Amino acid sequence: MAIPASPRFLQAARPDALTADLRRQLTDCWVAVANTGGAVIAADFPMPPVSAREVAPVTDRLVAGLDPARSRILMAAYGDTLAGWLVVRRDPHPLIAHCGVVNHVQTRPRFRGRGIGTALMERVRTVAREEMGLERLQLSARAGLGLEEFYARLGWAEVGRWPGALRVAPGDDRDDILMSISL
Repeated sequence: MAIPASPRFLQAARPDALTADLRRQLTDCWVAVANTGGAVIAADFPMPPVSAREVAPVTDRLVAGLDPARSRILMAAYGDTLAGWLVVRRDPHPLIAHCGVVNHVQTRPRFRGRGIGTALMERVRTVAREEMGLERLQLSARAGLGLEEFYARLGWAEVGRWPGALRVAPGDDRDDILMSISL
């Protein structure tokens, strides 16, 4: 069976919008990406290598925080298989409620090279602007992986860096690159 040229997009804005299978696939994707060096950890995420047993509670907490006005998961799928996903959030504070943050941009390793990341990043701009009423998005990327070049090709601008802020391993400190885009 041939894989379609472009993915189908799904969106979850409420915890009950995700089936048990989709939650499992989010966790499995997160495990695979983290264990292949992807920069998709969270504050409560264990350092790789990780297992689904360790990541499932983190996925559950992320899903529990979904709210149509503040947080959504965007997913790309081929058939019933999740190929990649990301989260877009709005801060409720009125000074910055017009801005959103993109987190956890990831593509399942076996789907890399098919434009999933690009498709998700283009889709998040539309969702953020048209459905969430956001005017600007920001994200943070780990230096040393070529991520700043990837985002720059999509129109994102580097607006700052926290030098050496990310300790990947002893003796391997990386810059945390701050990026932004107007919608």
